[in-house]
Amino acid sequence: MFDTDRIGAVVIGASAGGVEALNHLLPALPKGFGLPVLIVVHVRQGQPSLLPGLFASRCEIAVAEPFDKDEIAPGTVYFAPPGYHMLVEAEGGAAPAIALSIDPPVRFSRPSVDVLFESAAHAYGPRLLGIVLSGANDDGARGARAIREAGGACWAQNPETATAPAMPLAAIAQDAVDDVLTLDEMVLRLSQCIGRQP
Repeated sequence: MFDTDRIGAVVIGASAGGVEALNHLLPALPKGFGLPVLIVVHVRQGQPSLLPGLFASRCEIAVAEPFDKDEIAPGTVYFAPPGYHMLVEAEGGAAPAIALSIDPPVRFSRPSVDVLFESAAHAYGPRLLGIVLSGANDDGARGARAIREAGGACWAQNPETATAPAMPLAAIAQDAVDDVLTLDEMVLRLSQCIGRQP
């Protein structure tokens, strides 16, 4: 059962078809949604990302492309910059912050969903919710497993509703998800987090 009282952050991974899925999820988050949302979308390197600007005009909560060492703020959506892994750091009791890395691609991707999920699982432990959306490869399956092993929860988009079902199917095959949901079902559950602070 999804327990909103224990969730401190949400991480989302997407690839092919993921922007359409995010366009369903993110504008539905109400003003007052108190949790940070960190997102990796596979985008072509060498080009500026249009996603922060695109979603900032459609969302009730703040949307940003972070800088290295930015402290993670509640009620804010962060998109990983093209060409950088986005990680979560929380050392020595300090507030969680974003770290950007140019380490080699993982599963041919930089940013990598697995890198975000694994680092966030280490930082947030059982207070993390991971979401695997539409995508054409298996990036995110290993990270979703790390979230569950750390005590967090993970959802996968119902593959029948995904433009590219490979990514959610891979997470499901790894026994790395708690629930397989439609986008409407995710919106309904996330709406329970209104007013929640990390």
